[in-house]
Order: sequence, then C-alpha cells, then structure tokens
Amino acid sequence: MVGEEGAALVAVIDGGTRLARAALTCWDHGRAVLPVDPALTRSEMDVLFDRLRPAFVMADGELFRYPDGQPVAREVVAVVATSGTTGEPKGVELTRAGMVAMGRGYSDGLGAGPDDKWLACLPLHHVASLAVLARAYVTGVPWIVHDDFDVQRVADAPHDEGATIVSVVPTALHRLLESGGPLHEYRCVIVGGAPCPPALRSRAIERKVGIVDAYGMSETWGGWALDGVPIEGAEARVAADGELLVRGPMVMRAYRRDPEETAAVLEPDGWLHTGDVGTFADGIVTVTDRKKDIIITGGVNVSPTEIETVLAEHPRVQDVCVVGLPDEEWGERVVAYVVATAPPSVDDLREFARDRLAPPKLPREVRWIPEIPRSPSGKPLRRVLRDR
Repeated sequence: MVGEEGAALVAVIDGGTRLARAALTCWDHGRAVLPVDPALTRSEMDVLFDRLRPAFVMADGELFRYPDGQPVAREVVAVVATSGTTGEPKGVELTRAGMVAMGRGYSDGLGAGPDDKWLACLPLHHVASLAVLARAYVTGVPWIVHDDFDVQRVADAPHDEGATIVSVVPTALHRLLESGGPLHEYRCVIVGGAPCPPALRSRAIERKVGIVDAYGMSETWGGWALDGVPIEGAEARVAADGELLVRGPMVMRAYRRDPEETAAVLEPDGWLHTGDVGTFADGIVTVTDRKKDIIITGGVNVSPTEIETVLAEHPRVQDVCVVGLPDEEWGERVVAYVVATAPPSVDDLREFARDRLAPPKLPREVRWIPEIPRSPSGKPLRRVLRDR
C-alpha cells in the first residue's frame, strides 16, 4: 500500500506470533508497521496514536482506518515507539535500507546461516525483538517467536524447537542462569538493551554460554556493535565531549512528526548522537555511561556505572544504582541506592571501595530501597530515583 505521498503506517495491537506475521505482511506489501504493546491503557494508546498518526489500526485481527492518519516516507518499514527520558512517546522511523544493513551486518558478525534458527522471546514492540524478526526476514534464516517470556521454554528451546541464537536483556539472562537450564546448547546468546554486568557475564561464561554483547538503541535498528565491533556499514566516532556518535544506513530516518527532537540528535550529515559516553579505539566501541547520567561533583566528572560495578561486589549488596543529587557544597553528591538484606553503612561501602575508586567517586550517602526501578530492557531508571 504505497501511494505517491508515501506508505501506510499500520499500528498492530498484539504480540508474539500474531504480531510477527502482521509485521511480515506489512513488509511484503510495502507498508510500515507500528507494534503496539497490548498492555497499554486506552488513554496511553490515544496519546500514542494522536502523536504518531497511523493510517490503520489492527486489533483482534481486524483492520480499522484511523482518522487523520498520515503516511510515512516510502523508505520507512517500521516505527518503534520509545518514551525516551521525558515519558512522552516518540516514534523512531526505521528504513528498509537500515533493515537490510542491520540484518546482513548482524548475521555476518555472528556467522548466522541457514542451519541457525533465531528465537525472539521478548516483546516485539521493543526493537531488540523486532530486529530479530527483521534479520530473519532479510537473510532467510529461520525464526521462532514466543508469545511471552517463559524461562523454562527459552532454556529448552535449542532441544525442543531447534533454536540456536537468542537475544535477551540482562534481567532475562539472570533468570535463565538461575533456572539452571542448558543455555550452553545455544550457539550464541546475545545480551543487549542494557550493559551486561561483568559478574553476570562471568557466570554465563563459567556455564559455557556463548555470550555476545550487543550495543545499540531503537534509533539504530537495535545493535550496531557486537562485542564492541561495529557491524558492516556502521561508522563510529567520539565527539569532543566524549559522546559516542554513529552513522550508517541502520540509523533512523527521523522521529516521526517531531523535527525538533530529530534535529537535536541527528546531524545533517547523518551522525546520530547516542547519548552515551565512551571510547572508540583500535576498532572497538566501549560504552562507559549515559551522558545525562554523568555526575559532576566538586568539578570532577564521575561515572555512576563505574561506582555501581565496584559496589555490586560487596557481599551484602544485592543490587545498586548510583545517582547525583543536588548539593550546596559539591554541586552534586554521589548517592548509592542499595538493595540489601543486611544493609552495610555508608562507611562500610566507602571503605570497601576505597582501593578501587578515587575519593570523589566514593558515595557520600546511601539509601536503602526494596528494589531498583528498571526499564523493561533492564536499564536502571535513575531519573525515577532522582525525582524521589
């Protein structure tokens, strides 16, 4: 369904195999798909549709025309909704050229071929799983989609369903390892969506799991670097302020109907500002933090991720998230939110970390909470803690 003015955008309110087949049908017929989480409330859907203006909405297998729908550019094949930092939904316009580049580059990087079978076990309205389907579509590698995340079914999928490659987020990997399932039977377990904690990666390696770290975002059709190596067609550079930038066909066309937000992150020559701080040396991308999460305390730039990595090794710390809170003396003070059954004191934590962290990085305050708020991909929601 392609007209002179562009292609139709079809919002599909569904999940699992039904959503996958609807997406494939859209791609076969020159339409773009907007996967919609069926768990959204009616008011949330109204806001999403008003903002992104699909031409059609598919629900319960029925297709309805949406009033005041607007076409997407011809090259767009998917619009992925993301809330970003403000909570307002944005629509990431992803192109067919990007799908091809990502699909082939990713598969080549993993050596995926006809003897493999991709498993998408996370919701398809997230780019990580939609990209699994797109890679299979582009390369012809067989695929499986689970309707929901079932730990035992995912662990047994190599034996029961012939799956050889699976994409998960760190939280899912943790649950799979806890289950004791035979993850080593996968040829490759891709971990993305959030940084994989070193301790979790080490546990997986000890279990002979073939771990691959993927780095990317919704704006790049998912992962554009595997174990730090950019896939074919992806260029990387580091800006003067340390922010990582990426360019290539896998980069989004734009945020739908939002030229100001688009201009804020996408330069005219195609470089996308990732919002991450890191390095690119000897052909390897290393991410150290989110740019907006860097804490400036006493004029010193401090990485909360670095602090979390150290504090997480304390024997009584179950989970930790570090944020910067306003401080009259220091500008920002380092505050550690800690989940622990027998909470250590701030002095205990400072002493534990003193040999590995410079004085400005040591926490000045510790707050005990029952759970770290996280996104569905496992990223800590620092803004939620800051707002408290």
